[in-house]
Amino acid sequence: MNAKVDHFDPIVFERPGVTLTRSQVDAFGREIDALREEIMADLGEQDARYIRRLVRTQKGMELAGRGLLFLGVLPPAWLAGTALLSVSKILENMEIGHNVMHAQWDWLGDPALDSSTYDWDNTCPAEQWKHSHNYMHHTFTNVVGKDRDVGYGIMRMSEEQRWNPAYLFQPAYNWVLASLFQWGVAFHDLEVERVLKGEKSFAEYRAQRRKIMKKVRKQVGKDYLLFPLLAGPFAPWVLAGNATANLSRNLWSYLIIFCGHFTEHVEMFSEAEIENETRGQWYLRQRQLWRLAPRQVEAYRLMTTWREGEARARDLPRNWVIQDRVLYAIAEKMPANRHDLAAVEGVKPTLIKREGDTLLAMVKQAAHREASELAPAPLAPTLPPFKARMKALKKVVNLDAESLGVAPEVLLRRRELEALVTASLRNQPLPLPSGWRGERLNERLEGALGELAQAG
Repeated sequence: MNAKVDHFDPIVFERPGVTLTRSQVDAFGREIDALREEIMADLGEQDARYIRRLVRTQKGMELAGRGLLFLGVLPPAWLAGTALLSVSKILENMEIGHNVMHAQWDWLGDPALDSSTYDWDNTCPAEQWKHSHNYMHHTFTNVVGKDRDVGYGIMRMSEEQRWNPAYLFQPAYNWVLASLFQWGVAFHDLEVERVLKGEKSFAEYRAQRRKIMKKVRKQVGKDYLLFPLLAGPFAPWVLAGNATANLSRNLWSYLIIFCGHFTEHVEMFSEAEIENETRGQWYLRQRQLWRLAPRQVEAYRLMTTWREGEARARDLPRNWVIQDRVLYAIAEKMPANRHDLAAVEGVKPTLIKREGDTLLAMVKQAAHREASELAPAPLAPTLPPFKARMKALKKVVNLDAESLGVAPEVLLRRRELEALVTASLRNQPLPLPSGWRGERLNERLEGALGELAQAG
């Protein structure tokens, strides 16, 4: 006779304000997979026209820009040529190259847009970028120690990264990185720090460097030798225009990419946390945590969903319809009428005239949605009870870290501390650390939280 065994549904994802079981995560994964299949099934001629028109536009701007630079002795021609060449390089890198090498357009079967053969106008070889970005970054997103896009190996972008005095100078060398961004991207995958630690062979490093230098010679030869020489006596103006266009592209790419990798409001993960993770758990690691109330989050969700449809219908990049920051600002303000909408930063009269009623309708829908249909809001870390508990827990961790001679983050990361505080304030079981950390800390962590609870 077989005894009835209750189904065990373990908790596999815990963050402040969020606790998900295996079945919930798997269900989320299936939803995302279904959404992907829906989008892939909808791809067609409209999408093909968009990318091919964009490629023609980019190539036309490059041709016109380089042609005008041959007349660069005339200031208007030089300015126009440099501007056109700058925009063409930005489009080629950020809208075409990035997406093509992500295999976004492989379904077309177009050799010119094939991710396996495409190489962009950049000193970084496509093969190495696809490894560092497509594989390492998107497989191990926000995993400290694996995802090198968090700080790019030279900057401290998260409190989970171990402190080094060299980071005191990062505001200064950050300007150098921005100006020479394509070179930083080129040498990103070399992982010099791993070579110095003996974690990567010098032979592998040398082979990668050879490929980089081959691409560097090609790019430098094109922009700083070939076209200037073709210009004859106008070579100085062509050289200056090419250098300015590369600088503009570097600064633009840096701003777009780096602003997307600031980690203050983003969840970070350890390598141990991603062991044996499911596809659903991987999806969860990709989301950013917007510091908005539940109804604001719902308004933002409705507006971004609508924008996606509009971008596809108009055959435009989504940020050309409405920028992310503007949608965020609208969700944050929750305007009730056109007057309120006009007061939102970034909202222009043309947008109000064209889409004002639609945006207000979505905000109203979110504002009147049943509370039971909204996701629960995380506890605000600015509340006095939250801050008091964080301070008490940090004191425990800092004292122990000092006695061991290690960084406090080695014992408990900020996210773990926040999870403890949240559980304490909600009278839930404490997610205490296990293993040697638990043996050292748990009794004092519980004691610190208990004292505050008794004090009210």
